[in-house]
Amino acid sequence: MSDMTVISEDDLIESVADALQYISYYHPMDYIRALGDAYEAEKGPAAKDAIAQILTNSRMCAEGHRPICQDTGIVNVFVRWGMNCRLDSERSLQEVVDEGVRRAYNHPDNKLRASILADPAFTRRNTRDNTPSVLSVEMVPGSTVGVDVAAKGGGSENKSKFKMMNPSDNIVEWVLEQIPSMGAGWCPPGMLGIGIGGTAEHCMRLAKLSLMEPIDMGQLKQRGPQNDIEQLRIDIFDAVNAMGVGAQGLGGLSTVLDVKILDAPCHAAGKPVGMIPNCAATRHAHFTLDGSGPAYLEPPKLDDYPQVTWKPDSAAKRVDLDALTPEEVASWKHGDRLLLTGKMLTGRDAAHKRIHDMLEAGEELPVDFKGRAIYYVGPVDPVMGEVVGPAGPTTATRMDKFTEMMLDLGLLAMIGKAERGHNAVEIISNFKVAYLMATGGAAYLVSRAIKGAQVVAFEDLGMEAIYEFEVEDMPVTVAVDAKGNNVHTLAPAEWRRRIAEGDLEPAE
Repeated sequence: MSDMTVISEDDLIESVADALQYISYYHPMDYIRALGDAYEAEKGPAAKDAIAQILTNSRMCAEGHRPICQDTGIVNVFVRWGMNCRLDSERSLQEVVDEGVRRAYNHPDNKLRASILADPAFTRRNTRDNTPSVLSVEMVPGSTVGVDVAAKGGGSENKSKFKMMNPSDNIVEWVLEQIPSMGAGWCPPGMLGIGIGGTAEHCMRLAKLSLMEPIDMGQLKQRGPQNDIEQLRIDIFDAVNAMGVGAQGLGGLSTVLDVKILDAPCHAAGKPVGMIPNCAATRHAHFTLDGSGPAYLEPPKLDDYPQVTWKPDSAAKRVDLDALTPEEVASWKHGDRLLLTGKMLTGRDAAHKRIHDMLEAGEELPVDFKGRAIYYVGPVDPVMGEVVGPAGPTTATRMDKFTEMMLDLGLLAMIGKAERGHNAVEIISNFKVAYLMATGGAAYLVSRAIKGAQVVAFEDLGMEAIYEFEVEDMPVTVAVDAKGNNVHTLAPAEWRRRIAEGDLEPAE
């Protein structure tokens, strides 16, 4: 056994930590190239603006070494362990990998957001270091250890779909049924990972694993499919993009940049199918250990990034949040671009739940919401003189059940990402207020507009505390106006019709 490869625990820890830091601020170049192509081709003005924000944000993160998205994800690790390798450690593989996660997420120069909660059904306590990771191990022949790491955001993970199909059920039809229910909370344009076969849990693992593969839909369509799976990938890709959902659900030509499929043999009685989307903050990396030391990933060249620099729309309306009136809010129309300046409050799931419990108990709230705007966000901790770390929006739909309660407190505007549910839209129009959308996947760009930040309530909730942000020219789009007109239903329907009719000139 003397020729066994010895993998030291330090090398594995350091390599995992390096890869997780790397993917927090570097997009895979295949994604950036595909997104650059989508930007060139996009005809929907709102979608094109959103893609420009995502591309600009990506480059800023690559230069500044700060997270692409404030949701720095749940860590997924896929290990292919060569059977001629030995881990030199007293600890389990899970513990060693988690030490790498801990080191990455608590890195002093680029602290990443801790989003993992223990005791998920009850107290939901934050583990403070983003551990544990979700680990998957396969023993394979060989003398090396191959590792794929991914950081999976909650917005896209929440839109995962699964069905135990009958053998004769149509997979394309099922995918198309799911897309509307997924809304925009998964931050398109992204990828769809699909697993077919095996068992319930195995097809979901295949779906997740498929997302580790490079984007190659352009090349595939150019050379033509060579088997049934490749044909299915193209069929789903074309059918999903024909739905007109577009970047951030704003209506347009690019909803998915690729569709990946892995399959496995399954029982004759069924056909398990899983689908997991990847968001605009596509984060994964791959390294190999051979016993000679840690693996470090090579940074991409900034010259390879598309030369796209987002600038505020010259037609955008400037809004003073410190002098906001119901009349001004009522004057905004769905689709309007706004630049917000002044003070806003923040709050998300845990803060809304606590406000609800305090009101039920007749307790006085620590914050007055009357006449204010609230931003649904859980920011990354600041480093090196920052006011706040990356602070992009979280999915607004999760706050729908609290909307009436919050509007009763006098809120005039809400800011988040993705669509609002039907009931929330009705409540928004009843109260004659507005829901504004910031671009998901552009967290660092958005945070540059934040000039001041202080915790004003619920400090114990960590990133879910209520902050007061002072912003300058923060870019948002009116997604639901005071009349209840909803961009997320109107724009995709319009683009779906246009795509079907071949009417692809930019809308005025």
